[in-house]
Amino acid sequence: MTVAQKSTRTSDVRVIGLVSLAHGSSHFFHLILPPLFPWLKNEFAFNYAELGLLMSIFYVVSCSVQAASGFLVDRIGSRPVLFGGVGLSIVAALIYSQASGYEMLVLGAVVAGLGNGIFHPVDYTLINHKVTPSNLAYAYSLHGVTGYLGWAAAPIFMVSVATWADWRLALLAAAGMELVVLIVLWVNKDSLLDDVKARHAEGLATAKDQNPNGVPDGVFAFLKLPAVWLCWLFFFFSMIATSSLQSFSPTSLLSIYAVPVRSGSYYLTLMSLGSAAGMLLGGLVAKHVQAPERVVTICLLASTLLTGLLATSWVPVDVIAMVFLAIGLGFGISAPSRDLMIRAATPQGVSGRVYGIVYSGIDLGAAVGPGLFGVLLDSGHPKMLFIGAAVAMVLMIFTALRVALSTPSKIQPA
Repeated sequence: MTVAQKSTRTSDVRVIGLVSLAHGSSHFFHLILPPLFPWLKNEFAFNYAELGLLMSIFYVVSCSVQAASGFLVDRIGSRPVLFGGVGLSIVAALIYSQASGYEMLVLGAVVAGLGNGIFHPVDYTLINHKVTPSNLAYAYSLHGVTGYLGWAAAPIFMVSVATWADWRLALLAAAGMELVVLIVLWVNKDSLLDDVKARHAEGLATAKDQNPNGVPDGVFAFLKLPAVWLCWLFFFFSMIATSSLQSFSPTSLLSIYAVPVRSGSYYLTLMSLGSAAGMLLGGLVAKHVQAPERVVTICLLASTLLTGLLATSWVPVDVIAMVFLAIGLGFGISAPSRDLMIRAATPQGVSGRVYGIVYSGIDLGAAVGPGLFGVLLDSGHPKMLFIGAAVAMVLMIFTALRVALSTPSKIQPA
């Protein structure tokens, strides 16, 4: 290995590590409040509808900001936007910790949504423009794994601190952890600097060459590209499926299989761990398989069939844990290949705004899915959770294939 190759590898590792750290912290902050709902309910006599509304506010604000922050990334670069998002997350945790009533919690949810909305446009812009193509699959893999680890760590951390001390200290501790993340990012700020002018020039060159994925003239012209909205739909359906399973699987399993709620929550942990492990494997698969759309289709089809099987009430109770683990594996293995497909569909020079729009589908799906399936469960139809999630996965497969067809010449192995 030459000196230049060693330098490139070191740079890639540093960028991937920093971006993945930021991404993991953002997922951690998704779940700093829900584990504390029992404490908040006792402290302020809120009902669960009021507490659930806080998360809806968070995701709606995040969705709006995510769509807009991509334009900011393309204008001023990723680094200042990233620092701003992490800083807002710290402020949100501090506001939560000092809440004296519902209004301050709403304010905290708004600020948290503002901070969360920047991460995907920043992360993917940095990865796509600062990591060498041969390492992109690994970058997407680690980026996704840290997100799931953030989700897994938050409930354990918040409940442990709240049980040992109180809920306010738990939120202050979360703010302190995010401050450490901000310090690490600041110390390594030179590695997070992306050249906005170079990205713009690359986009103009691509357009002049009349690339099929080039962007027509105009700031919003990329919105005319069908691939952008197909990717948005993919993430919208993805989050409808996953957020609904995360919200109501324990309740549905209790009704269908008489599985205790605690066991149902354990199955969700297995699904998250399966997704994390699957992403590690998926990075290797995406590196070597020349047809990422096939990887996505096969893995999601397996998860779809297993999810639908849970609705039949035929699954032996002793096997349910393995079913949830396998569902998570399917999602995880497909994720790096999915990201390669989206990269292929992203026009040069406007990646920030494209990722901002595309990933806003995640937040909107998270806001819509649980509410939709909550109504079905309240109506006495617990099996519809798994049927509906399976339908959403089928729609994910359909949109992924449509993305592949719209960019056939650009989807290549990393």
